[in-house]
Amino acid sequence: MTDIQAKISLTGGSDFWHTPAIKDAGLPEVMLTDGPHGVRKQTASSDHIGINDSEPATCFPPAVGLASSWNAELLDAVGVALGEECRALGVGVLLGPGMNIKRSPLCGRNFEYFAEDPLVAGELASALVRGIQSQGIGTSVKHFAANNQETDRMRRDSQVDERTLREVYLRGFAKVVTSARPWTIMCSYNKVNGTFASENHFLLTEVLRDEWGFDGFVMSDWGAVHDRVKALKAGLDLEMPAHPAHEEGVRRALAAGDIDEATIEQAYARVERVLRLAVASLTDAPDSFDVDAHHALARRTAEQCIVLLSNDGVLPLAPETRVAVVGEFARTPRYQGAGSSRVNPTRLDNALDAITALVGHEVPFAPGFTTAPGQELAASAHEDAVAAARDADVVLAFLGLGESHESEGYDRDTCDLPAEQLSLLEDILAVNSNVVVVLSNGSSVLLPFAGRVRAVVEGWLLGQAGGPAIADVLYGVVNPSGKITETIPHRLEDVPSFLHFPGDTSGVRYGEGLFVGYRGYDAAGTDVAFPFGHGLSYTSFGYSDLTVSAGDAGLAVALTVTNTGERAGREVVQAYVSVPGSGVVRVPRELKGFAAVTLEPGESRRVAIAVPTDELAYWSVQDHAWVVESGNYTVDVGSSSRDLRACAGVDVTGNEPVRPLSLESTVAEALTVPGFDEVLAPMMTIFGEDPDLVRMMESMPLAALVGFSGQSEDAFQPVLDRLNVASGRA
Repeated sequence: MTDIQAKISLTGGSDFWHTPAIKDAGLPEVMLTDGPHGVRKQTASSDHIGINDSEPATCFPPAVGLASSWNAELLDAVGVALGEECRALGVGVLLGPGMNIKRSPLCGRNFEYFAEDPLVAGELASALVRGIQSQGIGTSVKHFAANNQETDRMRRDSQVDERTLREVYLRGFAKVVTSARPWTIMCSYNKVNGTFASENHFLLTEVLRDEWGFDGFVMSDWGAVHDRVKALKAGLDLEMPAHPAHEEGVRRALAAGDIDEATIEQAYARVERVLRLAVASLTDAPDSFDVDAHHALARRTAEQCIVLLSNDGVLPLAPETRVAVVGEFARTPRYQGAGSSRVNPTRLDNALDAITALVGHEVPFAPGFTTAPGQELAASAHEDAVAAARDADVVLAFLGLGESHESEGYDRDTCDLPAEQLSLLEDILAVNSNVVVVLSNGSSVLLPFAGRVRAVVEGWLLGQAGGPAIADVLYGVVNPSGKITETIPHRLEDVPSFLHFPGDTSGVRYGEGLFVGYRGYDAAGTDVAFPFGHGLSYTSFGYSDLTVSAGDAGLAVALTVTNTGERAGREVVQAYVSVPGSGVVRVPRELKGFAAVTLEPGESRRVAIAVPTDELAYWSVQDHAWVVESGNYTVDVGSSSRDLRACAGVDVTGNEPVRPLSLESTVAEALTVPGFDEVLAPMMTIFGEDPDLVRMMESMPLAALVGFSGQSEDAFQPVLDRLNVASGRA
């Protein structure tokens, strides 16, 4: 029988990466480690930010790349590979995936997150979780919740209204918890509406456990706990890393009666149950994994992450095209983000070598600029790059953000590419207009040159095998099919959160509310460089025969997609829903479903997209509940949020609560109740027959109207009671 003192020890780590062994319970220590896109098992003294070496593991594309695939099956396969590597390396829980909403392109950690949209984030995170946990390895979905910036991340108060919190920032987490059942959830550093996430009973217990039915354990981000006693009472189960003073604080609180044994027992039971699952999986686990097969999977994955933003026909390139490659990123790839997620890859391919191998000879190359502070570069590097570009048929300019430009721990202060790169591009365009820009970046950058270059390829961060994937897309070995999951604006000032990011010491106010990302751009009618969901192909697709029907399970959307081009290709079909004439504030349209189809030239196929009823619901602040509004809904399907190809309407029967009339009901609300117009008529005579005046009265509470008409509220209440009974509202 494990005593309470031993159980207290399992509410915190034994060191930086391990949970303590509980000898009398036969529970060994278990290693938890980063994640999310590879296994970062450190080999020397532990640190959190990735300074020390870690054992080799496959570096898959980070979430910024994975999301552009819109391919849940692919992410499941990546998850299986990650789970296999965890087993081989003795890791019981992989810390990830990260799925916070990309509220601003300036967030330094956007490369670890999937999207500005909760549906995409929830679907893809769920697939990754299912894949990892299929191997008996736990995941820790993070960072819960409203952690959408790095500036002052360990203290800043995320001030977000109830409806926005539910519909935007918690909705994706709800999807992964209810559909993929992750073993653990990691709370974030920040406060949420005044309370640290680690001590937030509303988030950790009321929402996560009571509403969503989460049955795993909640761990802290590393160093996120301020008071373990308060955290345990709120629903946290495991503080990481080890913090002896906090553990002793629990012992003192127990002795003083400030925390009861039941709370400690509950946390212990949750942690022990999950850790035993991991121990069972790690027992007799293999001590190696298939390095070559996982590298091949990383390459196939990277191929689907690449987004062709623009192309005037210059791509795909013919092997005989005389190209010049400019930009250090072609030789020294930026393939992952900086900070705690930095993986030591089993190998690392670059685009320059891949292009050389593909065309069968060396191609002119000039680095042109450095990708990291302190790198030495010849004084003539800029001029050498321009000279190489001058004599080429096509210039492949590899531009992007170096590791120091975006990282965990701090936000970017600009969306621009580095000035030296923009200057080099201008000088190249002055001598050769046939330029293809290939980008390496973990979040959106401004592209003022997009209209003056022949093509723009968004490579994001593609993991260890991204170089050959880029080469294959440039030369048409692979037909690009990726689509962006974050809007690329023309100006930073156009971003909906611009005025409210990153806040100050008083907190960060989520003042844009529901209007995050494409929702805000669409509502304001703001022109953007490239819209959410955008991505081109080397073929074309036609949409036809859209049908939409409504049932108890939600909406059934179906259409025919035809490959109208000359190459096989993959199209991601997106379904957006709007509610014209809604009685609540709505964004113009929201993504509610998507599906991918791969077609040969001339081939047609029927594509079905299911939109569950839950996705149609909005959060009613008045009822503190999800409500589906009755009415005629519009379903638009298309290739992006602004390339909508077909539209259909459908009637939806909602579940609005029936509220009885009260003296606080407005005249307009009362007029929807049969019989009230007869009650109202004599009361309105004091206002005459002026229709404008009558309309003005519609927003007046009944109590005020009763007072104006000379009646008493007590005398009028029985009238309301009779109407409520007659209309079934009582």
